[in-house]
Amino acid sequence: MSVRQATVEDVPRILEIYGPYVENTAVSFEYTVPDLAEFTARFLKITAQFPWLVWEENGTVLGYAYGSRPFERAAYQWVAAASVYLCPEACGRGIGKQLYAQLESLLRLQGYRKVYALITTDNEASVAFHRAAGYRYTATLPNCGYKFGEWYGIIWMEKDLNTWDTPSQEPLSIHRITE
Repeated sequence: MSVRQATVEDVPRILEIYGPYVENTAVSFEYTVPDLAEFTARFLKITAQFPWLVWEENGTVLGYAYGSRPFERAAYQWVAAASVYLCPEACGRGIGKQLYAQLESLLRLQGYRKVYALITTDNEASVAFHRAAGYRYTATLPNCGYKFGEWYGIIWMEKDLNTWDTPSQEPLSIHRITE
């Protein structure tokens, strides 16, 4: 078992893990699973700046976690969002915790000051996971997503990664700290 940086060759398997979250849950607010070309483009855009990690066992990716931009405006560049998705057989084994720990470590090294998690209101397991990982509740955005004939809200949680002094530089690309 290992945690490593994802590669474009991992994208089909990553999409295979993500698909059921779109099709069967309100964890993702997407209505349809992106096709491989769209998901690959998304992966390449995110990994130009942020880490995207996979958990691999016996040559099979069982889960992944990645950082991304929660907002587009320049003043927000010191904050990141974190996401984690696991295949069913990987749940409850501490894999998400280990992926998040390594993801947060990389985001910290890059210079990010804070990381956010946005969680669907009925996803109590994810709220508990994030609370155990040191995230604190920030806000609830009620009834902001409609899926499967129901309204869902978002729980916004956050965790500080670095001090809040005046930054001497913008956050580094993941490629700058892993090469």
